[in-house]
Amino acid sequence: MTETIEPLTPRRPRTRRPEWLAPAGLIALSLVPILAGSVRLSQLTTGATVTAENARFFDSPVPVIVHIVSSSVFLVLGALQFAPSLRRRRWHRISGRIVAPAGVLSALSALWMTLFYSMPATYGPVLFVMRVVLAIAMVAAIVYAVLAIRRGDVRTHSAWMTRAYAIGLGAGTQVFVFLPWTLLLGAPDQLSYSVLMGAGWAINLIVAEIVIRRRSRLSSPRTRTFGRSAAAPAPLS
Repeated sequence: MTETIEPLTPRRPRTRRPEWLAPAGLIALSLVPILAGSVRLSQLTTGATVTAENARFFDSPVPVIVHIVSSSVFLVLGALQFAPSLRRRRWHRISGRIVAPAGVLSALSALWMTLFYSMPATYGPVLFVMRVVLAIAMVAAIVYAVLAIRRGDVRTHSAWMTRAYAIGLGAGTQVFVFLPWTLLLGAPDQLSYSVLMGAGWAINLIVAEIVIRRRSRLSSPRTRTFGRSAAAPAPLS
């Protein structure tokens, strides 16, 4: 009895997304807090009218200036770290030595403002706790990532820097969370404000975990089986 073996159908090559799509999107999202920070800096340097909303910045301008500058550097250079071609070059290592300290300064200045600034009425205790916890978590993530890369653990370094970036980019996502709520329901109360702020961070962290797991799958050895025999593991991508 003769068994007919049908030829294997060749797989179509997987189409890759343009590698600059993710960095460009992240930079576009970063423009929201960067532009808002630029307006705040302009107010501080040109002597704008002091109001109840901005009085805390004029009373203690150093923390907010540090936060705006360091956050802008962290968000822009951090977004470029997601470009694969740059990760394979010396530029990635050099810029990383700027990104990590900038991220730490961004988080610590945010923590300082949370603890010592007089916040608006919309900033309730729930948001206070979230800001403190996330600022500490961002610093811890960056420190852990730096320690990982010093011992040559690239995967751990990449994962924890991605999580830190997700926290730092919260202000960009929060604008798009607040926009539909404000248009449909008006200005949020204290509790709604805290929930919406938390939703912005939660969205970023969920996306970050998806990216980390996808990156981990793509870099893990794969095996293919035909019938009962197994092929050797494929090389790392």
